[in-house]
Amino acid sequence: MNTLITSTFIAVIGIAAVPAAEAGELWRATGLEQPESALFDAADNRIIVSNISGNPGEADGNGYLSVLSLDGKTVTQHWTDGMDAPKGMAISGGKLYVADITKVRVVDLASGKLVASISVPNAVFLNDMTSDQSGKVYVTDMLADAIYRIDGDRPELFVKDGALASPNGIFADGGRLIVASWGKGIKPDFSTTELGGLLSVDIASKVVSPLPAAQKFADLDGVVAIGGTIYATAYMTGTLYRYHAGAPEVVAQFKPGSADIGTDGKSILYVPLMNEGEVVALKLD
Repeated sequence: MNTLITSTFIAVIGIAAVPAAEAGELWRATGLEQPESALFDAADNRIIVSNISGNPGEADGNGYLSVLSLDGKTVTQHWTDGMDAPKGMAISGGKLYVADITKVRVVDLASGKLVASISVPNAVFLNDMTSDQSGKVYVTDMLADAIYRIDGDRPELFVKDGALASPNGIFADGGRLIVASWGKGIKPDFSTTELGGLLSVDIASKVVSPLPAAQKFADLDGVVAIGGTIYATAYMTGTLYRYHAGAPEVVAQFKPGSADIGTDGKSILYVPLMNEGEVVALKLD
């Protein structure tokens, strides 16, 4: 992917380049293969990482999942094999759901065994996943402006709306889904004609709403919420943003390739750096 000059990018869109929140690096796990997502598994005190290991849109059988300890050590490099280009993940009912191009893979959390593959009709490029309080699982389709919902093993189209503007990251936050939009008019190098932003989708009404002061500022990838604060990554520039109410603020800067972040829900973020083959743990102030 072509990259943008971050300092110019930030100045143009009016976002403060001086970090408003400090984030100290705790550790950096290396030796991964295009890690796209890092998911904190609270029940087993570990981090599950999806490795694309090839073309993100190609069904090549190279993709797999790894397991890291909470101090960043590799527990199992190839924990679950047999995938193509695994990306976002969600946990529900003792199972791990993994977005894999046009399928959602189901993995037994206890054994790491791939137990099922759910084909999602009309899916183009499934990306990130989350689970709500009732155990239903949601997955974004970045290239179709859509979100699907899976209840058990049944996929259904939850919402399809141009306002989603290439939805990438997704995070269930109470009665809403927080969505990180990549932007409109995706070009071959994955840059966009219009930058993305942060959105909210009401789970009950399915209404899509832009979050105030957080529109058209970056090609966003991963997103999580801790308390009332939202954190999101911009893949093309490697920037980590924080959003509470006003304009998004820069928290940390990496090389391009920061992808689908995870969190322990308290004070730690796990940031996959796809192009570096690394996952970074950050301690937030």
